[in-house]
Amino acid sequence: MDRPPTRCGLGWNMADQQANDTELSSKRVFTTGEAAQLCNVSQQTIIRCFDSGKLQGFRVPGSKFRRIPREELIRFMKQNGIPLDVIEGDTRRVLIVDDDQRIIDLISDILNRDGRFEIKAATNGYDAGLLTASFKPHLILVDYMLPDINGDIVIERVREMPEGKDTRILIISGVIKRDEIAHMISNGADAFMQKPFHPVDLVEQVIRLTGVAARSKDHTNGNGG
Repeated sequence: MDRPPTRCGLGWNMADQQANDTELSSKRVFTTGEAAQLCNVSQQTIIRCFDSGKLQGFRVPGSKFRRIPREELIRFMKQNGIPLDVIEGDTRRVLIVDDDQRIIDLISDILNRDGRFEIKAATNGYDAGLLTASFKPHLILVDYMLPDINGDIVIERVREMPEGKDTRILIISGVIKRDEIAHMISNGADAFMQKPFHPVDLVEQVIRLTGVAARSKDHTNGNGG
């Protein structure tokens, strides 16, 4: 039977807990014991869910050990309202959608300095849709006017996807009317930011929308785009 991680050894303290949580947050495949720890339930509960098909995974060849892929465990946790804080750690996935490579590079540089964001980029709506499905971003930063579609269509397509239901959307544009902003917000966007922007303002918006803890503004020196 899979064994849960033990905490009964001498010297276990808060630092050990933090190290263990960090290790778990980076894993791609979990034992039933690790899944139980992340879900804060008994190992037998995880095993029952696995054996009944409610939690998908595989058995290690030549053994009875069960293994659960990260994506499946996250799906199971979301479906059952279990907080994802430990499994996702402080890292948030951000998708930048803009046809101007300079803007992509600028935003990527600003967020990479913070160190808590995993970033991917797309230059058109089609690629943005593919990456939303595969990358499953916590936040999409999208330019309102793209070569193939506009921001309204991006919002609609993201919200229609199962992977995009909980994704936050930040529209960024240099030229846009107030009524268009109001329409996008009512259509499913979470916020709007005007170009040019200051890096501090961008990071504050990203922090607010992704829910990571605020840090010193020393990380965001520079000029906006």
